[in-house]
Amino acid sequence: MTKKIISSIVLFVAQSFFAQTNTENYIKTKVYLDSVKTTTQINRQVVTVQYFDGLGRPKQIVNVRATPQGKDIVTPIEYDPYGRQIKEYLPIPQANTSAGAYYSSFQPNSSGYYGSEKIYSEKVLENSPLNRIQQQIQVGNDWAQKPVTFSYDLNIASDNVQKYEAIPTWDTQNKMYSNVLKHTQVYPIGKLYKNTAIDEDGNKTFEFKNGKNQTILIRKVLNATQYADTYYIYNEYDQLAFVISPKSSVEASSIAMGAQIPDTILNDYCYQYRYDSRNRLVEKKLPGKGWEHMVYDKADRLIFTQDEVMRASGKWLFTKYDSFGRVIITGIVGGTYRSDMQNMIANNLIIESRNAAGFTKNGMQVQYTNNHFPYLETVLSVNYYDTYPTYGFNPPFPKSIVGVTTLKDIVSSAGKSTRGLPVMSLVKNIEDDNWTKNYTYYDTKARVIGTHSINYLGGFTKTENELDFTGAIKTLRTYHKKLDTDTQKRIIESFEYDHQNRITKHIHQIDRLLPEVLAENTYNELSQLQTKKVGGIMGTSPLQTIDYTYNIRGWMTKINDPSHLNGKLFGYEIKYHNPTLTTFAPPRYNGNITEIDWKTSNDNILKRYSYNYDSLNRMMLGHYSEPNTTIPQEDHFGEKTEYDINGNITHLYRNAKNPNGLAMQIDNLSYTYSGNKLIKVADATQNTYGYPGGGNPIGYDKNGNMISHPDKRINSIGYNFLSLPTEIKSNSGSSNSAITRYVYRADGVKVAKSYVLGTGTKETQYLDGFQYDNSDASNILTPSSNLKFIPTSEGYFDFVKNKYIYNYTDHLGNVRLSYFNNGSGVEVLEENNYYPFGLKHEGYNILSGNPAYRYKYNGKELQETGMYDYGARFYMPDLGRWGVVDPLAEAHPSMTPFRYSFNNPINATDPTGMLEGWIEQEIDGNKSYTYDASVNTTAEATAAGYSNVTNVYESATIQGSTSVAGIETSNYSYSLNGNGTVMNHNGRFQNSAFETSKGTAIQGMIAGASQLPVGGIKMMGGAGDPFGIWEVLGMIGGASDSNFKYAVLPLIVVKGQGDDALKMLNAEKGAFSVNKHGNLTDGMFTVSKDAMLKHKMDLGIGGKSIFYPTINADEAVLKAAQYAEKNNLWLYNGGTKAKVPVLNTNVGTLGNGQPTNFINVYKSANNLIHGAPGTPK
Repeated sequence: MTKKIISSIVLFVAQSFFAQTNTENYIKTKVYLDSVKTTTQINRQVVTVQYFDGLGRPKQIVNVRATPQGKDIVTPIEYDPYGRQIKEYLPIPQANTSAGAYYSSFQPNSSGYYGSEKIYSEKVLENSPLNRIQQQIQVGNDWAQKPVTFSYDLNIASDNVQKYEAIPTWDTQNKMYSNVLKHTQVYPIGKLYKNTAIDEDGNKTFEFKNGKNQTILIRKVLNATQYADTYYIYNEYDQLAFVISPKSSVEASSIAMGAQIPDTILNDYCYQYRYDSRNRLVEKKLPGKGWEHMVYDKADRLIFTQDEVMRASGKWLFTKYDSFGRVIITGIVGGTYRSDMQNMIANNLIIESRNAAGFTKNGMQVQYTNNHFPYLETVLSVNYYDTYPTYGFNPPFPKSIVGVTTLKDIVSSAGKSTRGLPVMSLVKNIEDDNWTKNYTYYDTKARVIGTHSINYLGGFTKTENELDFTGAIKTLRTYHKKLDTDTQKRIIESFEYDHQNRITKHIHQIDRLLPEVLAENTYNELSQLQTKKVGGIMGTSPLQTIDYTYNIRGWMTKINDPSHLNGKLFGYEIKYHNPTLTTFAPPRYNGNITEIDWKTSNDNILKRYSYNYDSLNRMMLGHYSEPNTTIPQEDHFGEKTEYDINGNITHLYRNAKNPNGLAMQIDNLSYTYSGNKLIKVADATQNTYGYPGGGNPIGYDKNGNMISHPDKRINSIGYNFLSLPTEIKSNSGSSNSAITRYVYRADGVKVAKSYVLGTGTKETQYLDGFQYDNSDASNILTPSSNLKFIPTSEGYFDFVKNKYIYNYTDHLGNVRLSYFNNGSGVEVLEENNYYPFGLKHEGYNILSGNPAYRYKYNGKELQETGMYDYGARFYMPDLGRWGVVDPLAEAHPSMTPFRYSFNNPINATDPTGMLEGWIEQEIDGNKSYTYDASVNTTAEATAAGYSNVTNVYESATIQGSTSVAGIETSNYSYSLNGNGTVMNHNGRFQNSAFETSKGTAIQGMIAGASQLPVGGIKMMGGAGDPFGIWEVLGMIGGASDSNFKYAVLPLIVVKGQGDDALKMLNAEKGAFSVNKHGNLTDGMFTVSKDAMLKHKMDLGIGGKSIFYPTINADEAVLKAAQYAEKNNLWLYNGGTKAKVPVLNTNVGTLGNGQPTNFINVYKSANNLIHGAPGTPK
């Protein structure tokens, strides 16, 4: 058995017995979901049989008893005469089970589930050895004539691709290369490769590459005369020096040939990068921001970072590491110029070691040495690994949790301990010297079974996890106190699963109240969530029964039925290619939503939004109507937008209903910009509804953060080093002024807010989901703070009313309708409806609601200023944009860093205020989800090399079952987060695998850092990386969502847009999968899991090089092989061995215990690979 530090552990058993068809070649795999001692025991298990033809090719996959009713699912695999798989079938539920026998006839049984729909996707390949795809046709009759098409050419004269030259000059004083950008010529005919992708709706994307395979230009066609061109400029050392965004490409192309591009264009719209002589990125500048500076130690690890605001005060963020390359201390230190800081540490390894005496800073003893720059000013975070530090405030170490022995830091007789695991972290509040202390406890399989977090007020939140055999949570107990002297609150959550580990019931209990059934799930035979019974004490009828329907693509189409509520409170229908009002909403086949109908029981009026988009998939129109009323009330809440080529909104038009019930225009907004920064908004209506108007100048600091907005009476906004607002001063319009102050931990988590208006102050505390404020049920201020609510999976528990409140949410997570049991039935608490960009409808359905619960649009908290807090940024729904530059703007240089959800708020959300990029593919009838920050449309995904792309999401929720062997996780419900991480429904981060909404589990590569479920520990990232995100040249690593208390440790840098300007191990494009032997593969290389065992921490052999347990070794080796193949690194052992470096982190230790950041990869003739930590030589 292979043990990994992930959220579950599975056993693989290959065997044969009578049920299989003995005349066929097959491999049978079992995944036991319960512990067994003999194979004859009847237990929950996932059984898969893969049959092969005479050439050893898979021809059929049988998932035995995989459906909710215990029937088989069959996936056929077909080949054309050339041995190519050009059809890929959806999984087909059968009428019964054959216990794994081969199905010679399977299609007739599919009609009950797919009807007469076309149940396979098709690829049209060119007739050449390259087998390049020319068309991709998706499943479903309606998509049969709507292919995604591809072509491969050379550039021609009419392409008019501009050539720019980045000329590096050595800066002796600063010891780096500065680049000058010149417009030199137009590329001659035939000098560039030209790849074209046209999506189902005819939207075109062109990619131009040079002979080095460097991307030169990404061109998106807006119309016949206008392109959105993004240029990538490399210097003579093949370093990415500039990225020219679409708006700047228009201006730069008008510059005379041979002339230098002026700084005004570069600074306003372009991405600029500078490197030192060791090919390290040392300075970068994003559009509208000042220069950012980076300093490295001898091991090329990022030690110091500084933005323009910190530069003015002489401050630097720093990171210190231990001898294994793990982040141990972050903080702030004083310093001078970048060159001076680099000279100071150039020949040093910034490593500190554990020391019980340590040093004290900011009121906290740090149990590490302080040998490097001991004059540091502030410690922000401390991470401990291997052994628990000895603090007087430590809680008693639990010998066992829920009856399971706890893994200790002393090596047991079985050789097990917490060595190699994160065990504790300390995180300081930014605005004061109060600390949060986090502990994580493991079982002897290194699975998280408990956490303990001491909050900054002295109270705590403790969790205890009872896990089943696979690692799925059976029971989760949470204990909480705000203050140590408070009465403890206890929450018990229990989960039930079916025979394939689909979650069937979620039960919730507060203290001694009767247990409440939050959700009871029923699935269809494709394992899609079909019915959810919500609310009610155990043994009673549910408060609501919610029905879900889907189309052939697996896209959700209904939440209940708005045409026939039948006693339900809310109905919601999503239309894609089948809108009703085609005049306003032409049919779309690329996944864009064209129409949404909804109805509530409050007024029983069917309401509708019809949407239209441009060829860049930006929403242009949201037309509102009430189709079944006597007067349809056309466009009473309509919203219309116009954009510049960078995606900045230039005009916004918005309607509302006046007191007489007629439509009136409340906003006719014209936006004025300096670069991408909005500096003025003029409202031609002079109507104070919607945007207040005024046309006053908007101010920004040197980091591109909005610091004043007079139109909204915001006089000033102050920010911390994370660009999170700390103080907002505003004028209420009367004699009273308002001040909102925020307190954050150094990891970006908000822990407190105070709102001062006149003589009253409302204070709110945010403690691990428990929210307090000093107001009563009538929102009147009180002397002390009261516990108001905690979120649940279906809404929240109101401690004031002592009731469960349930939320109906739409596909974007918007809270639409809240309800509760009033003792005699169901009562609606409030209803919220929104304009497309998130402003709330006003003038109808005014209910009391809950003043303390302000989570509305996208489920985010509405602030007193009218903005929504998304974690990393604040969003302005009246303007449809952010007030702060995207922390991950480099991932999408083709768009303004202030844009919200790619200007497509109907199809995407922005969970943290950062980036988007989940790619959905259908492979072998299964769904795969790959994270790639450089992709935001299906056309871009396909152009980038992804096959069978069905959709691209910023985030998504995936539900289904475990049904394919080789996936080491417990699959039931997952959230694909906008930062590239995956969580199960309990908030646990997943590692490398999750399942499909179609019910057949697949290997979904998370193209991000190896992710470690560290429980309550917030393992801080490095310098300039407080969110746990490596951001180097737009190549983004794993991130942690600040909305959750669980985090990931950034390990492997991932490739975003751009090219290999830094020689690093990156996550190459293309989803990984697990073959039926249980080996990880990308279709070219296959990792030998057996050969890898001796190089893994848990089963490593003495004297061998060992991967750290925080590294997903198989994925790391496969990524290394991809990188070696692309960069011709097979230079050893006759071309069978490569040495690949990993940027900024060590991956393991050599046989002598020395840490290393290199991976040696070995391949055999059939591309079977394995790898181990190695040396550069």
